[in-house]
Amino acid sequence: MALPEERFPFPGGRSDQAFFADHGERPLTMRGVTEADLPELLRVDREVFPDDPYPYFVLRQHFDVHGDRILVLDDGECLHGYVLFVTTSDGYVCWVLSLAVSPDQRGRGLGRRLMLEVLRQLRRERVHEVRLTVEPANAAAIMLYRSLGFSAEGGVRRDYLGPGEDRLIMTLGTGPGLTPGPSGLRRG
Repeated sequence: MALPEERFPFPGGRSDQAFFADHGERPLTMRGVTEADLPELLRVDREVFPDDPYPYFVLRQHFDVHGDRILVLDDGECLHGYVLFVTTSDGYVCWVLSLAVSPDQRGRGLGRRLMLEVLRQLRRERVHEVRLTVEPANAAAIMLYRSLGFSAEGGVRRDYLGPGEDRLIMTLGTGPGLTPGPSGLRRG
């Protein structure tokens, strides 16, 4: 079976180029986050996760510690999405902590583009497994992750992120002979 990035290649084969989402709007560029992006990152996070956005200080800490693990979608004036992913210290497992696309940009394949770039990077780094959590009611996200090869690990984990915060844990093996195992996270 072809890898997700082979089934869904970027036009021109490069992810760092500007691309159009579908309409005649400003082109979006996928790039690494910068410190100047933090206010916009906070805005996008609040738009996408209004009930449970990251506080500014958490985004600040993620930037300081994992800044090379945050990709953003930028149209030159504002951000329209981001993905945050963190690899364990042994380099074996990566957790996707957050994937966010602005509500007005959904349905254009932008979440897929962000995830495909993450998977490309992780395969180059020889990470063996990618994990994430998702709200069980988030059918669109679950469909996206399944289309990329992720599978659910067991059933819904009740109160996984605290009381009333159920999550489905999904995994994708990127190396030979892997079996998913449990671990912890946020978002979905």
